[in-house]
Amino acid sequence: MENKEQGSWYDKVVVVTGGGGILCSTLCKAFAQQGAKVAILDLNQDAAEEIARSITNKGGIAIGIKTNVLEKDSIEKAKERIHDQLGPCNLLINGAGGNHPKGTTQKPYFEMDDLSANEDLVTFFKLDPKGIEFVFNLNFIGTLLPTQVFAKDMVGKEGGSILNISSMNAYRPLTKIPAYSAAKAAISNFTQWLAVHFAKSGIRVNALAPGFFLTDQNRSLLTNENGSLTDRGETILTHTPMGRFGEPEDLVGTTLWLAGDQSKFVTGIVVPIDGGFSAFSGV
Repeated sequence: MENKEQGSWYDKVVVVTGGGGILCSTLCKAFAQQGAKVAILDLNQDAAEEIARSITNKGGIAIGIKTNVLEKDSIEKAKERIHDQLGPCNLLINGAGGNHPKGTTQKPYFEMDDLSANEDLVTFFKLDPKGIEFVFNLNFIGTLLPTQVFAKDMVGKEGGSILNISSMNAYRPLTKIPAYSAAKAAISNFTQWLAVHFAKSGIRVNALAPGFFLTDQNRSLLTNENGSLTDRGETILTHTPMGRFGEPEDLVGTTLWLAGDQSKFVTGIVVPIDGGFSAFSGV
């Protein structure tokens, strides 16, 4: 990979959970371009290995590992392989997360007929506690467990960094997705807690709060099959002053800064990357 020796992350180990997804795979490639050795952890083994190949084919160093972030044993096994092939972790990006239909209402607002709605219509009153539990666990527990495992590599060393992935939903919860909004709010709070907890250990903890990026999870909610916007997509762009969805590359500059030594006195913050969405009042 060209000029990797000049990157500030040269020869350091970056571990990314959810690394096979659209946004986190872009971050994996960005750190590889900086000369980092990248471990791509994902429940989808094919996706993790594909991203690793795309990096190694360009001369970088990367491995893809099937990992379940909800099982500590799975994470520990991934850590053993990372130690054997790359070395101890310098940066952990907790990118695994997502939503689930069982934690989602079908209508954005309560209406009186919700009380007598048919069985097929998922109203607030019919939200499945198991679905909500799954969403919360995937996002919050899926951040806590990898942190417990990989933070041990960084304790007492200089430059250790943890980067969590929050969301605009933590600032301004969207309609229909109460479980995901609550889970991401928990991530923001946990980021601050961890930052204080690890402040004297040499580990900084911060988070990104992406605005609206088209991913495999939300594409069908925001765009139609012909590429036009759904009503929800239109509403989001109307409330995004820059008038567009984010591109994965829009995360890279902030991530490199927040994770690296240029921000070595910064810990416990959540940075919106949202095209102005969080600043816009609607008028």
